[in-house]
Amino acid sequence: MKNDFDEAVFAELSLEDLNSRSRIIKSNDVRLHGESKISVEEEAHDSVKLVIKKDAEDNVKEIKFVCSCGQTKSIILDYTDQ
Repeated sequence: MKNDFDEAVFAELSLEDLNSRSRIIKSNDVRLHGESKISVEEEAHDSVKLVIKKDAEDNVKEIKFVCSCGQTKSIILDYTDQ
C-alpha cells in the first residue's frame, strides 16, 4: 500500500488577448500552457505562507511568500537553456 498522497495537478491557462476590456472570457481566448502542482506551507512563528508551484515533473517553478499583512514576494525559476 502506498503511504504518500498524490498531489493535485492543475491545468495552467493563459489569456490570448489581454487588451480585451470585456469581463467575459471565451473558451477560444484561453490556451493551455501545461500542468502544475501547488502546495501551501505555513511558518508558525512568522505567519508567512509559502506557496510552492511545481510542474508535472516535480520541478519547482515558483516560490511565493505570502505575509499575513497581505504583501507577497515571488521567486520564479526558469530551467530553459538559452
